[in-house]
Amino acid sequence: MKKINTYIFQALGPLLAILIWNFSNLDPDNHHVSLMAGIAVWMCVWWFSEAVELAITALVPILMLPVLGIADCKSVAQQYTDSIIFLFIGGFMLAFAIEKWNLHQRIALKILSIVGQSPATILFGVMLSTFLISNWISNTATTMMLFSAVFALIQETKHHINKHQKKFAAALLLGLAFAATIGGMATTVGTPPNMYFFKAYKEAFPGNNDLNFLTWSKIGYPISILLFAATYVCLYFYFIRNKVELTLNKTYFKETHHKLGKMSYEEKWVFGLFIMCILLWFTRADIDFGTFHYKGWNNFFPMPKYVDDSIVAIFAALILFLIPSQAQKGKALLEWEDAKKLRYDIILMFGSGFALAYGFEKSGLSNWLAGSLTLLKNVHPFLIILGICLITTIISEFASNIASIQLAIPVMLALQKDLNLPPLLLMIPATFAASLGFMLPVATAANTIVFGTKQIEIKDMFKVGIILDLIGILIITFMCYLILH
Repeated sequence: MKKINTYIFQALGPLLAILIWNFSNLDPDNHHVSLMAGIAVWMCVWWFSEAVELAITALVPILMLPVLGIADCKSVAQQYTDSIIFLFIGGFMLAFAIEKWNLHQRIALKILSIVGQSPATILFGVMLSTFLISNWISNTATTMMLFSAVFALIQETKHHINKHQKKFAAALLLGLAFAATIGGMATTVGTPPNMYFFKAYKEAFPGNNDLNFLTWSKIGYPISILLFAATYVCLYFYFIRNKVELTLNKTYFKETHHKLGKMSYEEKWVFGLFIMCILLWFTRADIDFGTFHYKGWNNFFPMPKYVDDSIVAIFAALILFLIPSQAQKGKALLEWEDAKKLRYDIILMFGSGFALAYGFEKSGLSNWLAGSLTLLKNVHPFLIILGICLITTIISEFASNIASIQLAIPVMLALQKDLNLPPLLLMIPATFAASLGFMLPVATAANTIVFGTKQIEIKDMFKVGIILDLIGILIITFMCYLILH
């Protein structure tokens, strides 16, 4: 029966796409909009049903975008090598080294000895630390930074947990990804959409001095804290409550950590490189605190904008291959044999997310979705904000966060002129909504990273994600209306 269902969904994806291509006309002036919508529906059916491996679904854009005349093969292929993918590669090289020299177990046991032995407190500890770090560095870098420690937490607790161990693993991994996304909303530097909005706003309204780091934080922190709390409650009730129990004594983690003894030569080197990455990620870009402007270290280079978080990860990976090991004479801290564990299916999933976003932009489907906001003219400002958040969130599930805000901002500027409303009342909700994306593995890089562990079922991500998307839309709408109106 399962095989029959698989065959049905395998056929249903392309069948629905063909029906949309031939019997819908979303934009009479641009048939590419309907063609791209068909591709998106095809991929969604395969994603949600898991009728084929997710990495296979990831190949659909590079096949269909050129065939349907939406984009040339070379341009689509370039999306599969976005710089964020090299952040992923470099970050996982560092993770492999952490795992190879058992540093991940030391870090995990230290965290567990602090947050306690309750599944609820462990989940909260993971989410809170991720949230606070993500306030200051990119969501992807934060997820990569903490991934090894969280995965080690899962490994360390699985022998002391009942039959629902996989639910606990899913809760921790989704908590990591979602908290990284939410933490980025709080500050101007936490996520690329916030930084893009700042730049676009200052260019569009150079005479306005009503926006800086502190004014953003006054609305960013309340929204992100409320969404953080809602996410914790959702994950707790869906995965943990009355399902997961840890059976061990209170001092177990402290005693096990103490038994590890002193850090080895290799652990010290890997830990040092890990801390170096954190510091470099924190200090790379400029930060405008309002009264004080911090200049990032990327300004030492001829073209600062060319230097992003991926450079840090690749730099750390290269060093790992060069530093000699004392325990394994004649070898380095990391050998190419270790790097062969890299998950190429996850790289393809990353690439498909960027390729899909590129297809949305190139075909005009994103503009068509964003253009539907013009229907909001002459309605109450609260409903306008709600509509903005809803449409932008839908776009962000299929396009990258930065692509979503790049599409939304020009529409907001046009709407602002027509409706004569304060520009921040329209632009800030769109910016927050661009960071929402909890339903799909390809919605954010953080989602893709944790989904690649195969500890999360896509139906669980979708069920929790759609609830969080709706809660996020409502929180952003209410808070922006109360504070900005």
